[in-house]
Amino acid sequence: MRDFIFVTIFGIMNVLVTGANGQLGSELREAAAKSRDRFVFSDVTSVPGVETVYLDITNVDAVRIICDSERIDVIVNCAAYTNVDKAEDDSATAMLLNSTAAGILATVAAERNLKLIHISTDYVFHGDSTLPYREDRPTHPLGVYGSTKLSGERKIAESGCDSIIFRTAWLYSPFGKNFVKTMLGLTSERDSLKVVFDQIGTPTYARDLAKLIIKVISDNMLSLTGIYHFSNEGAISWYDFAKAICEIGGNSCDIRPCHTEDYPSKAQRPRFSVLDKTKVKETFGITIPYWRDSLEDCIRRIKSR
Repeated sequence: MRDFIFVTIFGIMNVLVTGANGQLGSELREAAAKSRDRFVFSDVTSVPGVETVYLDITNVDAVRIICDSERIDVIVNCAAYTNVDKAEDDSATAMLLNSTAAGILATVAAERNLKLIHISTDYVFHGDSTLPYREDRPTHPLGVYGSTKLSGERKIAESGCDSIIFRTAWLYSPFGKNFVKTMLGLTSERDSLKVVFDQIGTPTYARDLAKLIIKVISDNMLSLTGIYHFSNEGAISWYDFAKAICEIGGNSCDIRPCHTEDYPSKAQRPRFSVLDKTKVKETFGITIPYWRDSLEDCIRRIKSR
């Protein structure tokens, strides 16, 4: 009872983070180190030297138990099935993790009057626009990944819980597998490389998104529910992104542009998925870093590890 009184009086939040060993979860772990709030990091995988509570978010009873035992106030759902091509052949698992699990977390949040912060994607859009996508634009996913993430958004809405959904794009960090780390490796090993130039979007440094999430929780902005778009500022192609990674990384690979059709894949990607961030900047009073500035910081961290 004393612990409960302490939390209530001093406004300390108990925060459950799912998918804590992924890119965003790992950045949240670092960002939360200076927070006054208490974080419980959970996942179904383990990382050596990293303390994580095991939690199967597809099991509603397991979610209820941890929320009750840890007196959770806020759930931050970073867990997702993100292998876009593999999802085309494994739609059942993608639906389970991206939709069913999101619905379970939302149901428990609604039952217990908790707040939910959920991460979604630019892949909910078709990609046929020439203007940055606002939150109220019609959705039209091209593949299984985008469809299952959109289904997760809808299950959250149907639950009636208080939720904030951040749609993001092209996520990268020093953790896990991502385009930045892959390109750093390839451009250091190869003399030349081809990268598509006809898919346009904006990278998102996971650290920048993690800082926003911490701010929303720490500054008690959880009542500002709704869907928001967040990525870094600017708009580039994968080719431009790869060129910048190579240059900042100090490599000398000859990177050449190619068409999407030159490298066919199972999943169809949006050709244009730049997100309009006006709403998130005005609502939460933030300034979002330019993509290259954030990329430089990430590569510095990768090289210092």
